[in-house]
Amino acid sequence: MEAVILILGLLFVAFMALGVYVSVKVIGAAKRGVDRTITQARRTVEETTLRAKSFGQVGVAGELAQLRLSLRTSMRATQEVLQAGVAEDASLSESLGLFQRLSVHGRELDDELKRLEREPDRATVASLLPGLKQRTERITHSAESLRWAARDRARQFADDDLAALNTQIDVEAGALRHWTVEEPAAGAAGAAGAAGAAGAAGGRGGDRARSAQAGEEGPEALTARDPRAQTGYPWQKAVRPETTN
Repeated sequence: MEAVILILGLLFVAFMALGVYVSVKVIGAAKRGVDRTITQARRTVEETTLRAKSFGQVGVAGELAQLRLSLRTSMRATQEVLQAGVAEDASLSESLGLFQRLSVHGRELDDELKRLEREPDRATVASLLPGLKQRTERITHSAESLRWAARDRARQFADDDLAALNTQIDVEAGALRHWTVEEPAAGAAGAAGAAGAAGAAGGRGGDRARSAQAGEEGPEALTARDPRAQTGYPWQKAVRPETTN
């Protein structure tokens, strides 16, 4: 009885631990989902605000907003391409590592541009704009190089796979149309057989015709040879037949 109670207690504890573990996992997944949703919503709101500033404001504020929007758009597009491609092509993992290093510089530049948006000294910010533009162009150029290289690689793989598939389909289509290859040979063999049969029939018909003709004329008459005209040996002269006066 005590053993049964002990086993039941252990099972209860195991189920409780399993329930706690599953609950923690579910809560963690829900929390990550909520955080992801909040981050995406915040990013959407911020980019919408930057787009409105870049088109609605002029001067230093509009240029800063345009630089931030260009930087964020390029970095996000490259990240999506690399993360989607690394699942199918493991060689992109190195490119993804390089992009992560580039993202550090991108975040530093975005934070700096964000601080300068609140800077009251517009003259100083305007003097910094050429250098900020150059840094933004360098980072976005590197991100675009990685992004287009990954896209070209994926497209090349797709073209190679399509070419191999087309070759296999052509071979299969040829195998399915095998009668188009055997039909001329079979036709020639049939024509030759028909010609042979016609020739044989013609030969048999000719033999029957000749036999019929011989039957109508009757058998040739057999004439007895003159014993005197026969020569026993090649050196003997043939006896001439007697003539009548």
